[in-house]
Amino acid sequence: MKYGESTFDILYLLFAIVSGALMIRKARNANEKRMGLATLILGLGDAFHLVPRVLNYFVAADMTAALGVGKLVTSLTMTVFYVYMYLIWLGYYHEAEDRRLTAAVWALTALRVALCLFPQNGWLTNESSVTWGILRNLPFVALGALIIVLYYRKRDEAARFRRVWLYVTLSFLFYMPVAVAAGLVPILGMLMLPKTVCYVLIILVFWQAVTRDDAR
Repeated sequence: MKYGESTFDILYLLFAIVSGALMIRKARNANEKRMGLATLILGLGDAFHLVPRVLNYFVAADMTAALGVGKLVTSLTMTVFYVYMYLIWLGYYHEAEDRRLTAAVWALTALRVALCLFPQNGWLTNESSVTWGILRNLPFVALGALIIVLYYRKRDEAARFRRVWLYVTLSFLFYMPVAVAAGLVPILGMLMLPKTVCYVLIILVFWQAVTRDDAR
């Protein structure tokens, strides 16, 4: 298991980070650059958690704090990723910005970040509190739901982004059991693999939009 999971994690990180950097380089407009930045932030953020996780299999050292802090960093960068998803939606579909919608995105983001920073989360000891797992993820789920609705409503307007709402939905369905109860039921951690596949599919959509579509 450790070899298969470790190989998967390393390949995913290389794919996300390299794809993000190349998209930034190839971007023809600000929105395509956002796609690259979103991908790069996602990959670099996940590295803070996945690299210690891989090392934990092969290095005889206490990785408790590194794994916990890595989860914190990943929690924050995933949140930033969905802020970029909102900005990408605005740019790709040429939507006029709705101040109330933007305010909701930033309010949910700020609340999510604030809740993640509370010491009760036990990041340094890598302890998982079900209560705080639920609390810190409530605004994150709300943010994700907002993104799902936005992309779902526009699913028929651009073939390239037609299934993005589904990938985001599935990623949350795989993520939530892990975020809330993996500390009690460790086998739930395996759900992070299909969740990561959903992110790979989103990255592929961004890559094709940057490299194949006409600049929008």
